[in-house]
Amino acid sequence: MTSYILRRLLLMIPTILGIMVINFVIIQFAPGGPVERVIAQLTGPGATAGIGGGGGDFAGSMLSTGESGQLYRGRQGLDPEFIAELNKQFGFDKPPLERFLTMMGNYLKLDFGESYYRNTPVVDLIVEKMPVSISLGLWTTLLTYLISIPLGIAKAVRDGSRFDVATSAAIIVGYAVPGFLFAVFLIVIFAGGNYLQWFPLRGLVSEGWENFSWPHKIADYFWHITLPLIAMTISGFATTTLLTKNSFLDEIRKQYVVTARAKGLTEKRILYGHVFRNAMLIVISGFPAAFIGILFTGALLIETIFSLDGLGLLSYESTLNRDYPVVFGTLFIFSVIGLITTLISDLTYMIVDPRIDFEARGR
Repeated sequence: MTSYILRRLLLMIPTILGIMVINFVIIQFAPGGPVERVIAQLTGPGATAGIGGGGGDFAGSMLSTGESGQLYRGRQGLDPEFIAELNKQFGFDKPPLERFLTMMGNYLKLDFGESYYRNTPVVDLIVEKMPVSISLGLWTTLLTYLISIPLGIAKAVRDGSRFDVATSAAIIVGYAVPGFLFAVFLIVIFAGGNYLQWFPLRGLVSEGWENFSWPHKIADYFWHITLPLIAMTISGFATTTLLTKNSFLDEIRKQYVVTARAKGLTEKRILYGHVFRNAMLIVISGFPAAFIGILFTGALLIETIFSLDGLGLLSYESTLNRDYPVVFGTLFIFSVIGLITTLISDLTYMIVDPRIDFEARGR
């Protein structure tokens, strides 16, 4: 197993490199950029007054660093020297290949640069936003699987019954309703919208959380995260439930189950001693994609609605603002986490079913 893990870790290097190359090339052809954005904001209506997210401070500082003495000329545009200074400030005075190699070299040293508009190192931004996304991702994934697997097994055992039909209807409704729409519904009902005010509307914890006692900290944390978790879980457990049911139905109809019944084994022993191990393989294989999707993309609208400042919202805003250090820094970290999670999934295969030996197949 050790050699297999080492091979997989080594394969991550060209995989990550390919991901970064493809995205870097796409960025080069994408319209607009940080330089064009600053120029548009400086020459647009209201000049720097309307620049948000730290952009106004950045543009103002760039105006003050010019050497021509007349950087802004109204409708005639900006001084070429100022534009050259902008390109140098953002690093666009160098060829694309040199910029890419410099970026990857810095990543090897875990140096992800500094945000263009926030004046904060990318690592600090990621560390700051990570607790929110980790909380949403882990708890949602855990809750989804705790609901989906038992429910899927129960539906498979009672296939065609009233219970199966009723739960299928509930699952279809839950899957059809977007998570963000359900989140708005929860806010209206339970967060002071028009009816009850049982839960807070924003943030992961209350102000002064650091000064709370440990029981109070835990209670306050779950108090804040309850509605976001419900909103994300409702729309997330349907696929896993149906996947579990279909996987179990497929295994139950196989010959080895008929043989086990003929030998007099109880249904419980057949289900959890034989069927469970084989049926759960396909469910486990979907775990990395489910976890990564919830952690980095699925929570974007939920983070926005509940004012939870996580990694999904950070990536989205950085892409809109052309904040390339944050875009590529988060992409690199997301890719590494995704590949490691996939490796963990393969190792879990071996634990669930010892007959699977990826190392032997690689010889």
